[in-house]
Amino acid sequence: MRRSFGQSLRIGVSGSGVSLLRVSRWTGEPVTVLAEQAIAPSGEHPFDAIANALRALLGEHAGANTLGGWPTSIVLADDLARMWRVTPPPGAARLADIEAAAGFRFQSLYGEAATAWQISADWSATQPFFAAAVPRALLAVLRVVAQEFKLRVVGIEPHFVSAWNRWRRGIKPGAWFGLVHDNLLTLAAIEPDGKGIRAIRVLPLPGAQGADQYWLSQTLTREALLLDMAAPESLQVCGAAPAAWSKPPANAACIACAALDHAQQAPAGEMSAMVLLARGGSLA
Repeated sequence: MRRSFGQSLRIGVSGSGVSLLRVSRWTGEPVTVLAEQAIAPSGEHPFDAIANALRALLGEHAGANTLGGWPTSIVLADDLARMWRVTPPPGAARLADIEAAAGFRFQSLYGEAATAWQISADWSATQPFFAAAVPRALLAVLRVVAQEFKLRVVGIEPHFVSAWNRWRRGIKPGAWFGLVHDNLLTLAAIEPDGKGIRAIRVLPLPGAQGADQYWLSQTLTREALLLDMAAPESLQVCGAAPAAWSKPPANAACIACAALDHAQQAPAGEMSAMVLLARGGSLA
């Protein structure tokens, strides 16, 4: 597969499947779905199952036309990662201090040591920050497969992190941020000063058309009360959000919602959950 200027690959990885996209920033189709591969559940060796599915997926497009050298971003389903808020200890002055605080908080929340996880964060010694962790064993198999196909991996991120990094600069004052994927709303409650995230909540969407404007407004109001915050003025959302959310509010009690990736909504309904995962925070 010959690469043109501005093209790259995006790979979506979950416990149930993997997907491969080609994105083009300058010419041709912005997003081309190359392949998807389901994964047979494996309780004993889940990461090996992911690696084997990736080999089958990439093998369809390697052959004589190597993928070697293609810049590749890997987006992980959020259930493969962990995200949590860290408060730096008083008097923290070194990176080692706040790394230790993140590890202790991880152990407190999840009941295991953080040694088997790779932790990344916007480290700060003066204010709370969020950290994300990915299993080192998963990262190892992803890197092995990438080396086998000579891919140039430019990033490996959880889905929420990928979307947040893409859209964070577009969040308006008074708004919260949301990502909708696979019938889940990952909600980021933004600090009143707009300088960070107070909390991240993962909420299932009700079925049978229940995720309407009223449900969304009630959910945002409830989460704000639980966090001792004022309800947001609006929600800015990306992903496969229900179309009803972006309609003009039905009444004054409804909280307005705006799609950040409105231009991408039309084809989104034609894409599978795995393709939408790989698309993640892509600029295309």
